[in-house]
Order: sequence, then C-alpha cells, then structure tokens
Amino acid sequence: MSVKVTGEGLAGIFEAIQVLTQHEVLIGIPHGETRSDADMTNAQLGYLHESGSPAMNLPARPFLVPGVEAVNDLTAKQLTKAADEGLKGNLAGVNRFLHIAGMTAQNSVRRYITTAAFTPLSQATINARLRAGKTRTKPLIDTGQLRNSITYVIRKKGE
Repeated sequence: MSVKVTGEGLAGIFEAIQVLTQHEVLIGIPHGETRSDADMTNAQLGYLHESGSPAMNLPARPFLVPGVEAVNDLTAKQLTKAADEGLKGNLAGVNRFLHIAGMTAQNSVRRYITTAAFTPLSQATINARLRAGKTRTKPLIDTGQLRNSITYVIRKKGE
C-alpha cells in the first residue's frame, strides 16, 4: 500500500517546521557603537557587569542569565506554541510565538536590572556620581543605556 500526498498542506507544515528548527531566539546586547560616556560598547559593559572584573575592582552583578532564567517557564510555553503552529503549517504563527518568547525574555532582563538586589555601589562610585550631579545609587542604572540596550534577535542557527 502506498500513500499519495496531494495539495499544499504538507509543504506548508514542512516549511514552518524547517523555519522553527533552523532558527534560534537570542537575548542580549548587540555589539553596537562605543558609548559617549565610556570607552566601550554596551555589550562590553554588560559583560563586565555580568562577570565582574577584579582588576577594575568591579564585583559581578549578573543580570542577563538570571533575567532570562526567571521566565524560562513562560518562554518554554511560547516555544511550544511555536512548535504547535509549525505542525499546523502556520509560518506566521511560528514567527509570532518566537517573537513573543524573545520579547518575554528581553523584558524580564530589563525588569531584573531594575528590581534585583545587586552588590551595592562602593562609596567611591556613589561620590563620583554625586560629583557628576547624579543622585541614583542603584547598580547597573546610571544613564539607562545598558538596560535599554537589552534586546532579542531571531536568527538562523550558525549565522
């Protein structure tokens, strides 16, 4: 006995599943331009804060990994919905739920930067901020540029 496939339904399913399996959602900070207030990019600054730098007397203040992990269950649900849409052959649905997963993680990281209890700023850093006319003492938030640079991309795996 043989099975004959007719119509375009199966092709749509294969295309949607192919898009789903060949793409990934990445959360982070694009390399970008050097900041006007520092000799580094937001990506470099984010790495320093995430991992710390003993040479710069900068304690680790992880925000990216914990921020993404805080919504693992929610993003997993969105990725499951993307897979369900793929099985229906709905390419637009696949893309929609990939974007929802990315936006969910992006917003979680931004919220984490705002609300987490990080190692406090040193008195020297607080004094430097006061001399610059800034009264905020929350770590990782000075100009808001780092937090606002957190984003997501959907790209083909291996690119």
